[in-house]
Amino acid sequence: MRLYIIRHAQSANNALEDQRERTAEPPLTEVGRRQADCLASLLGNGGIPDPKLGDAGRPFDRLYTSPMRRALETTEPVARALGIQPHIWVDIHECGGMWQDHGPEGGIVGYPGMNRAEIATVYPGYQPPDELTDTGWWRHGQEETAACRARTWRVAAALRARAATDERIAMVTHGDFINNLLQALLDATAPMWIHVYNTGISVVDFRPDGSLGLRYTNRVDHLPPELIT
Repeated sequence: MRLYIIRHAQSANNALEDQRERTAEPPLTEVGRRQADCLASLLGNGGIPDPKLGDAGRPFDRLYTSPMRRALETTEPVARALGIQPHIWVDIHECGGMWQDHGPEGGIVGYPGMNRAEIATVYPGYQPPDELTDTGWWRHGQEETAACRARTWRVAAALRARAATDERIAMVTHGDFINNLLQALLDATAPMWIHVYNTGISVVDFRPDGSLGLRYTNRVDHLPPELIT
């Protein structure tokens, strides 16, 4: 199985100079929408050309997305280009979950995220999981680091269970989550940080014997220089 791990396009939070102004559910910026279109064009043509991969032009079998708006928006043009139905995978949301800091008076508040009806209206055709209900999908405040790590290890185990398949899978997720997921897949114990730009692509091969091949990380061949963020 070959997995394309993709960071979402630039969100309004990514473009902030003062992160104290961040919101729980930022949309994509205009730059982000252009990045997503470039990503869709690349994946619709089979992905990053690489003769060593031996699957140039081969279609993708599955497309997963985080339930956060910035990932859903990034996924939309990709799904059209691939001609496949996106599946929402709640566990691949960003570390921290849906939260916003309202300062000394309001403190950190958790938000439920888009609910089932909202996603069906705004993103028709997306396949929601059972845990995405009429009241949303997030039921906590700010997720702690240990909880995020446990979640990424759970996702890593689910991916390893499909190692023997011949699938090509694309996953649209988030920067911190990608770092934690790669650490879980590589069974890394020392802290590390892998830089991942908006719509940056990392590719991991899962082999039937349980071994992994990290092909590359953070490739942005599909973006012109002015769109790399």
